[in-house]
Amino acid sequence: MEALRIWSLTTSQPFRHLFRFATTTTTITASSSVRLVLRCSSSSTTTTTTGGRNRRSSSSSSSSSSTSDRDAVRAIRLKKVEELRSKGLEPYAYKWDRTHTANQLQDIYKQLGNGEESNSESDHVSIAGRIVARRAFGKLAFFTLRDDSGTIQLYCEKERLVHDQFDQLKMLVDIGDILGASGSIKRTEKGELSVYVNSFAILTKSLLPLPDKYHGLTDVDKRYRHRYVDMIANPEVADIFRNRAKIVSEIRKTVESLGFIEVETPVLQGAAGGAEARPFVTHHNSLGRDLYLRIATELHLKRMLVGGFEKVYEIGRIFRNEGISTRHNPEFTTIEMYEAYSDYQSMINMAEEIVTRCAVAVNGKLKIDYQGVEICLERPWRRETMHNLVKEATGIDFSELGNDLTAAKEVTLRALGIDLDNKDKSSIEACPSVGHLLNEVFEIVVEPKLLQPTFVLDYPIEISPLAKPHRRHTGLTERFELFICGRELANAFSELTDPMDQRGRLEEQVRQHNEKRAAAAMETNCAEGKINKDEDGSYEVTLDDDFLTALEYGMPPASGMGLGIDRLVMLLTNSASIRDVIAFPVLKIQQ
Repeated sequence: MEALRIWSLTTSQPFRHLFRFATTTTTITASSSVRLVLRCSSSSTTTTTTGGRNRRSSSSSSSSSSTSDRDAVRAIRLKKVEELRSKGLEPYAYKWDRTHTANQLQDIYKQLGNGEESNSESDHVSIAGRIVARRAFGKLAFFTLRDDSGTIQLYCEKERLVHDQFDQLKMLVDIGDILGASGSIKRTEKGELSVYVNSFAILTKSLLPLPDKYHGLTDVDKRYRHRYVDMIANPEVADIFRNRAKIVSEIRKTVESLGFIEVETPVLQGAAGGAEARPFVTHHNSLGRDLYLRIATELHLKRMLVGGFEKVYEIGRIFRNEGISTRHNPEFTTIEMYEAYSDYQSMINMAEEIVTRCAVAVNGKLKIDYQGVEICLERPWRRETMHNLVKEATGIDFSELGNDLTAAKEVTLRALGIDLDNKDKSSIEACPSVGHLLNEVFEIVVEPKLLQPTFVLDYPIEISPLAKPHRRHTGLTERFELFICGRELANAFSELTDPMDQRGRLEEQVRQHNEKRAAAAMETNCAEGKINKDEDGSYEVTLDDDFLTALEYGMPPASGMGLGIDRLVMLLTNSASIRDVIAFPVLKIQQ
């Protein structure tokens, strides 16, 4: 049933409210007064009757119609603000003394029978929240009030309200207004727990109409751009962010129960280190120098270990000036933690502990559904080396290929050729080492199939510049990544503490990047005559000499792990896109 809200604008009664419920929109009759009809619906067509003629508007004009409707509603509500002030009522209150939330009342009076009222002095309650629905029938009006905890009905009777309050309620209160109400508690004959209103006040007058309850706010771009409206129109969206808060809280409880101390490290850094990613660049006017928004918290947390801390962590925002997808956002949140005198095996236990505790806190169980796939988080999780997973999926045994890159590429292309698209073939052909090639094959073939929790162990040294060499296998490192639903969730090392080895690896990383950058610049110059600054390799990579100096003072043996909080929230709230779990994601400028 579609609700029509009709305001009749006349010179004598400028704010008369009529409420009508109809199955269609063709029953509106004309009158001598000017009548504005607002239909809060996202249907593609609407039909109104004016002067005996039907006028049908198509979906092609829905956008302009929606804008004009919104402007008209705003104009009417601004007049209501003036009306309230003319009566000595302030439509934007300073405070409201509230005794209960909606859910508290629902819990306290759950035993109250249908048709019963609790009207003793102790049952006098005061609540506040946003009006999300309303119905009016003569001398009765019903409002649904929603606060942070839930909803409750306001039962309003003309005889119970003093002076002209009931008329004000009908004339001046709209869906979207924030209301405070006081009264006793009753349950209607139909079983709806209600506040039997004695008095009320408009605490905030809403000027813009909310999306209607039948269609809600469904445009994805608008949902992200106007998240505040999204949370009003779709309460389950707000629940995602409540669960996100639970997850962050549970992570803190978990690591602090194990003796970790939370620290804070700089967001603005002189060198963007700890990962290989394009940074955001800014300029510090007072210092007269360019700075980078951090791409990882790793190198400063390791400095804390050098300084004598043994268990540290940071939950913080990371910024990478790269692509956007359902699982990537340029601004995201991680927890990074470092523990002295341990190796990467201890971080496997830590990852399991954090994820399982968060799953129980949010879902109350360890078997969850993610986008139609049942995920079992019961411990222990599968542990397997990257070499074995690639061999299992493709038949290629990289441990037998040695360091002959040309032969390794031929074997790979022969084994995967039929299933590879041009982009994947190009990526394989561009690999500068056998270690890079192994990782590329893993990402193309294996990674998407790792649906159940899996620790992938022992990564090639070429792609792990901050990890210790493996103590048993030459050319590998003591590193793991955790995958769930085909997505990387965590990355951990036995941390490299040899300052000379670390310097050599980082210098090699810079050298390889600069070669790639120069090749890309030459290719672009030949093709277009200029460098495209948006190309992946066009940014500058700098060496963090201060970090290397810190290592020379001595860092204890340690393990470290970074875990993506946004992706963990996606998993535990069954959210398809990373933007669904970021309250206010950055979007393109609206044209």
